[in-house]
Amino acid sequence: MLDEPHRAVEAMVRRFAEERIRPIAGELDASERFPAELYREMAGLGLLGLTVPAELGGAGLDHLGYAIVMEELARGYASVADQVGLVELVATLLVEQGTEAQRARYLGPLLAAARHPAYAITEAEAGSDVAAIATRAVRTERGWRLEGAKLWIHNAPVCDFAVVLARTDPEAGKRGMSIFLVDADRPGFVRGRAEHKMGQRASPLGELRFDGVELPPDALLGPEGRGFHLMMSVLDKGRVGIAALSVGIARAGLEAALAHVRTRRQFGRPIGDHQGVRWMLADMAKDIQAARLLVHDAARRLDRGERATLACSMAKCFASDVAVKATRDAVQLFGGSGYVRGFEVERLYRDAKVCQIYEGTNQIQREIIARELFAAAGDR
Repeated sequence: MLDEPHRAVEAMVRRFAEERIRPIAGELDASERFPAELYREMAGLGLLGLTVPAELGGAGLDHLGYAIVMEELARGYASVADQVGLVELVATLLVEQGTEAQRARYLGPLLAAARHPAYAITEAEAGSDVAAIATRAVRTERGWRLEGAKLWIHNAPVCDFAVVLARTDPEAGKRGMSIFLVDADRPGFVRGRAEHKMGQRASPLGELRFDGVELPPDALLGPEGRGFHLMMSVLDKGRVGIAALSVGIARAGLEAALAHVRTRRQFGRPIGDHQGVRWMLADMAKDIQAARLLVHDAARRLDRGERATLACSMAKCFASDVAVKATRDAVQLFGGSGYVRGFEVERLYRDAKVCQIYEGTNQIQREIIARELFAAAGDR
């Protein structure tokens, strides 16, 4: 049950998504266009930097409020919610680890949608295994020199700066990684190929290369050698965001399917009168509600300051599985038309799939869940 402030946020974002996002979702999917003007409008409404304290320019929401916003935005179009989640992760690192000068340079423009970020971890041989990254940052007389390449990076084709995880001590393993703030206009910052994705197509993806990028000393974000820990520390929040986004996609699929089966007639009556169809909708609804409750439980644990890794991984894994199943079933209920481009459920099905992959694959989430269960049982 939501209290009045959370219901007010929910109503505001739902209205915005209905009026400003859903009408252009199909066009954004078809064109793969990055809707910068929409993000500027959202910044004016306080929808970027949702949990950033108000005194630093954010909305000052709690994690439950963040989850509510992500669900409502994703019901409009998941690519838009994905951008909000990306800004949230970068803003959290800047708030928690940035110096006053770094916040002044990056945080304000980020929350105003004047500068777009990239969150650069993944490499060709370092996907789920983040500890295998090979990008190097070497100390120089003037600061650092960055060498390496990142793949599958959100916003790579459009970013103004990147938050980059690089190895600073090759012998120290996970303790030998650090985070750097890298402006896109620095010599040696190279945008590689932009990818053409199956879903969430208005959230651009691509390669970044760092060909001897010279960085000043103050490009280091947080303590040297703590980069792996700091990047991982925001993933619980990130997983709550993706879980909530997944619920929004699933909900849009259910709503579209419900409207369709009430009007589509076969054998002389609406197909929604057939028990098999009704039971499919009932399963979709109960699974979506269960996913939402897991998301809200994980968010509330974060708000209470609890260690919430288990709850966040459960929410992300379950909700993204629900999104894929619900949208698959929605396509089935639409029949042949559900398989045709231009129908919302076809796009929703494509948008849902990546939720099982990014922010840690669902296989990794199951491993985290199992690890947490064994640890709680005293078997490490």
